[in-house]
Amino acid sequence: MAERGHCSAFVVDTHMIRPAVPPRLKKGGQRSLSAAQTLLFLLVALALCGMIIEACFIYRLYQTEQISSATISKLLADETSPTRPPGEDLPPSKPVAHLTDGADVEHHKHVMRWSMVADPILHKMKYENGTLIIQEEGYYYVYSKVFFFLSSESFTHEINVKTERYTGGSILLLQSRNISPRSGRIQSNSFLGGVFHLYKNDAVYVHTSNTARIARHKSVENVFGAYMI
Repeated sequence: MAERGHCSAFVVDTHMIRPAVPPRLKKGGQRSLSAAQTLLFLLVALALCGMIIEACFIYRLYQTEQISSATISKLLADETSPTRPPGEDLPPSKPVAHLTDGADVEHHKHVMRWSMVADPILHKMKYENGTLIIQEEGYYYVYSKVFFFLSSESFTHEINVKTERYTGGSILLLQSRNISPRSGRIQSNSFLGGVFHLYKNDAVYVHTSNTARIARHKSVENVFGAYMI
């Protein structure tokens, strides 16, 4: 204790232990930490990029499914909608004709006639007494098919044309001749088709050796037509 009249003095212990200082990181440790942080950042960025790409794929797939659903719905609607007569919305751009046989017509002895009630196709052409009359000059594909009975006698099937440019009669365009090597009545077909330059008012018709031998089971078995090419 200090004596009366003197100031008190504090005694300092010079041997007191100081607080520990955190150890400094070495340069190698700092580099490892920096590399780990960089790697972690790259992994996170890669994960985010993958999520973005996946989202894009899902969106594209969703859009494709919507388009497919709309296309299928349209096709189903077209199939269920009532059919319209051919040529109602889109008429032919060139002359065309397609005629068939029918019970309402009576063939001439050699010239075949054609039905006007069995849904004939006549566009920019005329039909008169078994002939197709050309209204526009041009190249036409002309065809005919007949179904007939073939006996011991030959049967000829022809396509002829009458033209104002030739006064000597008809001009033979196509012909087929069928002869049966056996006796008895058998059935056969003949088809003719070719391209010809026809003029306005030319009259094209089907000629046979005998129309009585034409088989008339169905109207579509005997046809005649032409169209501009």
